[in-house]
Amino acid sequence: MPKLRRAAAWLIDFALVVAVASALAVLTFHRISVLVTDVPELATRSGLDLLTSRGDVIDSSEHLGLSVWNKSVLYVEQAFGLLILVTFLYQWASLTFVGRTLGKALTGLKVTPRAGRRAALRAAVTTTADVVVYALACVLLIEGEFVLSVLVWTLAVAVFLCNALPVLAPGRRSLADRMAGTAVAGLGLGTPGAPRPNRADAYGGAPRTW
Repeated sequence: MPKLRRAAAWLIDFALVVAVASALAVLTFHRISVLVTDVPELATRSGLDLLTSRGDVIDSSEHLGLSVWNKSVLYVEQAFGLLILVTFLYQWASLTFVGRTLGKALTGLKVTPRAGRRAALRAAVTTTADVVVYALACVLLIEGEFVLSVLVWTLAVAVFLCNALPVLAPGRRSLADRMAGTAVAGLGLGTPGAPRPNRADAYGGAPRTW
């Protein structure tokens, strides 16, 4: 079924995003661990803080703790930024050079047309719906903005649904497709499970959208 193939394609592509996110999480955890366990550096900075604190040891310790915390948050934010960049480049490069992502290739689907500007816009909308808004919500939560984070999480779900639900409509075009002027179509008769071409297809009409 077309809807199942679209869903399967999305799951495969999103699994790749999760794999990249997991790798970045391991890398970020390692960076934070090195920061916390770098005893000589911390000892030097602590001693300098003590010397300039005029005896206010508590203030000095708090400053050191905040410095480590701020760096840790920065590392997390950098990881999210890199995840967004990698996701966008994956979507854009896949659509620009081969007309389909790995998920669509494995499920016998392609995106048409695949002009560079259309591919960039489609990749941007898809990345926003799948990653960007969720990443922003996570960063806000880390920053301590709990209420705002919940609101952004709600917005993230709404944006995702706005992009995905139009696929269930007769036109079967997501928000990303509509904004970029693209459509998802089957690869043809040689694709297992692909529908037979309708009369418009047989006479050179537009490809049947999925």
